[in-house]
Amino acid sequence: MHLLRWRQIVSLLNWSDPETTWLTITNIVLGAVAALCVVVMAGGVIHEVISRIRKRRRIEAEIDRDMQMFNDERAFHSPGLGITMADGGEKHKP
Repeated sequence: MHLLRWRQIVSLLNWSDPETTWLTITNIVLGAVAALCVVVMAGGVIHEVISRIRKRRRIEAEIDRDMQMFNDERAFHSPGLGITMADGGEKHKP
C-alpha cells in the first residue's frame, strides 16, 4: 500500500517539463532541509533539558550534603573557611 501511494504521488509530477522539474526538485530539497532543521532543533532542546535536569540533581545532592553538615551540633559556617568544626572534628562524649 505504501508503494502504491508513492507511485500515485510520483505520477502526479510532470517530469518531462524542464521548468516544473527543477521546481519540484527544489521543493523536495527544501523540504528535506526543513525536516533536518526540525530534527536538529529537537535534538538541541532535548539535550538542553537533560543537561538542566542533571545539573539540578547535582546541585540538590550538594545541598543535601551541606545540610547534613549543618545538622551536626559541632559544625558552623565561617565565611572565610566554609563549614568548620568548632573542636577540630573529633567527637566528645558528654
